[in-house]
Amino acid sequence: MAKPIPEYVYFCFDVIISHLKGIHNIPVPTCIPTDKFPLFVTWKIGKEKDLRGCIGTFDRELSLRKGLKDYAMSSAFRDSRFNPITIKEIPDLHCSVSILTNFEWANNCYDWDIGTHGIRIEFVPPKSKREYSGVFLPEVMIEQEWDKETTLRYLVKKAGYNGPFNDDLCNTIKLERFQSQKVSRSYDDYIKYKNSSCQ
Repeated sequence: MAKPIPEYVYFCFDVIISHLKGIHNIPVPTCIPTDKFPLFVTWKIGKEKDLRGCIGTFDRELSLRKGLKDYAMSSAFRDSRFNPITIKEIPDLHCSVSILTNFEWANNCYDWDIGTHGIRIEFVPPKSKREYSGVFLPEVMIEQEWDKETTLRYLVKKAGYNGPFNDDLCNTIKLERFQSQKVSRSYDDYIKYKNSSCQ
């Protein structure tokens, strides 16, 4: 696939700002292709770029245009970890779009590389019937400076499982590794783009 372009992010800003202003059915820029890719949209806020929302999909049949619109909205307003983004927060936002590619099932829960792969896990713990699942994008491990075991411990916890992390649990984990291409821009970048003649 072609490298993601800043217009993906600018469209996400368009989507949430229009929603907050009560404007619907905004046009999709023609530079955004109709290709189908899984993706995640991430919002961060302030100088420290604290996480403000992140939701995505592994649906490989979702068009990029619909996916950007749907997950710009979901990550901004429906991430259960946070209150919905408000109009007052918009000037402090940073947005990233991660396009996911190269999916592979790993041989075991350690069969992936930090700095290359994101990971998605599914598991049913020993003596349990409940299935758990969770995802980390590739940049998470780098930003947090985690090794593989630490990453897995946090991801298992993120999935909602509070039991022990041990070999028995690892043996139940199905892990899918993937790669991503990411584009990020700030609200200031968005305003410069909107004010330019190159739209």
